[in-house]
Amino acid sequence: MDPIEQLLAERACRRLLLDLVRSLDLDEPASVAELFTEDGTWTWPEGDRRITGRAALRALFAARPAAERHTRSRSLMSSVHVEVTSPDTATATSYFTTFRVEHDRTAAVGAGPRNDPRRSEPPAPPAAEPDVRIGHYEDTLRRTPDGTWLLAARTLFLPRGGPAPLL
Repeated sequence: MDPIEQLLAERACRRLLLDLVRSLDLDEPASVAELFTEDGTWTWPEGDRRITGRAALRALFAARPAAERHTRSRSLMSSVHVEVTSPDTATATSYFTTFRVEHDRTAAVGAGPRNDPRRSEPPAPPAAEPDVRIGHYEDTLRRTPDGTWLLAARTLFLPRGGPAPLL
């Protein structure tokens, strides 16, 4: 593989992994499934859970309980190591720390006029102390015929933070 092609593939894979975490953090579950191949899998070894197929992933994210939707998370990704194994396949390992906190949906969150620093009242605090999860992902990525990189398999390892929630 040409070195420039390899760099471009690594960059595309790294971007895909960051886009996935961003979609989860911004509560855009519908877009998460689209980052997987049609037969893609997401596995949680603890509890022996596996979701297979884009349609099943889409259904999982759409079915998140309302209580889960009030949880805000922000993930810090680090040490994203992508290994291009062929022109159309790659593996990756990435480490993360996720801070999850329950927010009052009526409180000011995110950017915009409600969080304007010129406002006289401070934003409402979170409803609970943050839940911190530390772990890593092991991924298999595949390039589609149109050149797009997608996740073929994702496995979550969560040694700190207790059993992984559905997502």
